Amino acid sequence: MNISELVLRIVLSFIVLFILARIMGRKEISQMTFFNFISAIAIGSISANLVVSQNLSIRNGLIAMVGWAMFTIVMGFIDIKSKSARKIMTGQPLIVVKDGKIMENALRKARLDINSLNALLRQKNIFAMSDVNYAIFETSGKLSVLKKENKRTVTKGDMNITNPIPTPYPIGTEVISDGRVNTNNLSALNLDMNWLEQQVGQAGAKTFSQIFYAEVQPDGTLYVDKKDDAVE
Repeated sequence: MNISELVLRIVLSFIVLFILARIMGRKEISQMTFFNFISAIAIGSISANLVVSQNLSIRNGLIAMVGWAMFTIVMGFIDIKSKSARKIMTGQPLIVVKDGKIMENALRKARLDINSLNALLRQKNIFAMSDVNYAIFETSGKLSVLKKENKRTVTKGDMNITNPIPTPYPIGTEVISDGRVNTNNLSALNLDMNWLEQQVGQAGAKTFSQIFYAEVQPDGTLYVDKKDDAVE
């Protein structure tokens, strides 16, 4: 392959990719579902082969790219028109927190652990699990969150607050995860096992193994979520 042919392949590949991306729409970029992911990998691979592989002619490479793009567009129309097809191609959103309770069965379906859930919540500027009323794990991999009514954003001017009340801890801190006590976090908060046992008992649990997740809130109270919550 000479330089001029390589340059031609690069230019054609870029132009066709740009045009196809515009035709396929913003969803291909903003909402990366399972099908979008597969489609992007396939078109990207074909484009790369078109540029560097002498075994793939320019004509066949362009036909393959356009063919994949058309297939993606057709599947997108099917996704819009058919609810059953949409379930197969994109899946369904999963409620991972319901009425303030963590749905561990839904977490398992979504292949999420509690640390990943907390990370997604922090991206929403939520640092305490007790602030969450509902959390839905979308098919795009993003988390939609509805805060509890008393935790929704209010300005200091609305509340006439000039000097906020200080809290003992800066953010919610995990102390139990899947029945196991995080002794390092407990020690860092200057709390002991006796305090934790007392708080867990008040929440109606006899042992730590009955707790899926527990978190010390900024105000010093303990948020407790038991295992085996019911899922509709």
